[in-house]
Amino acid sequence: MVELERRGIPTVIFTATTFVHDARRSAQSFGLAGLPLAVVPTPLTNQRPQDIHRMADAAFEEVVAGLTRPVDPFADVDRPVVEERLVYDGDDLLAAWERLNQDFLARGWGDGFPLVAPTPRAVELMLRGTRRDPGEIVATLEPGFGIATVEKLAINAVMAGCGPEHLPLLVAAVRCLAEPKMYLRNKAMSTGPHAPLVLVNGPKGRLANLNAGMCALGPGAPSASNTVLGRALRLTMMNVGHTYVGVSDMDTIGSPLKYSLCCAENEAESPWEPYHVARGFAKQASTVTVHFVYGICELHDFKSTTPEHLVEVFATAATNVAQVGTGLWLIGRRADPRYKTEEREHNTLFICPEHAQIFAREGWGRAEIGRALYRAARLPFRTMMLNKEPKALAAAHPELAWLADHPDLPLPVVEDPGCFEIAVVGGAAGRGAYFYGAGEPVTMPVED
Repeated sequence: MVELERRGIPTVIFTATTFVHDARRSAQSFGLAGLPLAVVPTPLTNQRPQDIHRMADAAFEEVVAGLTRPVDPFADVDRPVVEERLVYDGDDLLAAWERLNQDFLARGWGDGFPLVAPTPRAVELMLRGTRRDPGEIVATLEPGFGIATVEKLAINAVMAGCGPEHLPLLVAAVRCLAEPKMYLRNKAMSTGPHAPLVLVNGPKGRLANLNAGMCALGPGAPSASNTVLGRALRLTMMNVGHTYVGVSDMDTIGSPLKYSLCCAENEAESPWEPYHVARGFAKQASTVTVHFVYGICELHDFKSTTPEHLVEVFATAATNVAQVGTGLWLIGRRADPRYKTEEREHNTLFICPEHAQIFAREGWGRAEIGRALYRAARLPFRTMMLNKEPKALAAAHPELAWLADHPDLPLPVVEDPGCFEIAVVGGAAGRGAYFYGAGEPVTMPVED
């Protein structure tokens, strides 16, 4: 909408009351704070046509005003942030720390858990984990276009409880977020529970003591490094990228996965080459992969002893039409026109070592599992379209109009077999995890 206004095309956005703050902040971030809004009581989703017409009629005067009045690019612009040194006092250090946490949470800087105080000394110690200059710009993070310097990442790493050994991993993870194909704006601002799943490979992950085995996704002492690294990435999204709840993060329900979702691959117990090698990196390299996911489903099977049976079980997790990505290929790929990028919907499987061995002894690798899942994870066309607009199918794939006459035809839930990402994670016993993905993963080397 901002781009249309800049090109001289009068524009008005229909915005539900709940999203007014979000819309105004977004317009400001994109450089046109006064972008006109037509406010309606509720979102237009799940509404009957007559109710949509009624709300549009009620907002008609706002539409006319927005299309006919000049737009003030500086209207309602928030005051610039003034850097200040914050000092917290109390009867003792614990009381001062409690005041810090209360204030940080009130300002929106915290995630709801106690924060470590980012004192100058603590930040200085954190910066010893990298040879980079503190002022070096690592990335610009949407939706607020915040400048992610090494020092800012160090501050958020301290707040999350990280040590210096985690900082290079955080730098790589933030670079993943900023990759154009990640389409971070969509993930950060959606009403969906997008959570960054962080997977670390290579010696730097082992140096940072990341857990790849039992209870790799936490909680507890064995996964403490996993927890703080994942948390640091979320805090960075908030405090550098301005992904603040109710301001830009409009998640309908939220998700505990958004606090921290991080582990290493269990390379020692994997029968295959490490995940990062499959993505084109040298085995001795250290990498961080970030894949935004909606949710998680257990892959439990204590019975199967053949790859075919395991795939049959895993396919039941994939055929969940209530997940956004299931069959999304029917109505088009996610696209970011600024960078001419498109995303296929990928899903990530954490296969436990026990299941991985069943596949490997029959000569199956990641490619064979992906092809088998692609064949097995299918739904009837009518089921796949339950929560999708027929008009969207017609626009994205007019050549598939004939499917309307074959509602029971089974279709794959993903675009192609390569849309299944597979890593070996976990301890003993036949339990893995299936993550419903949003777009594609991005992998970056750890360069420090």
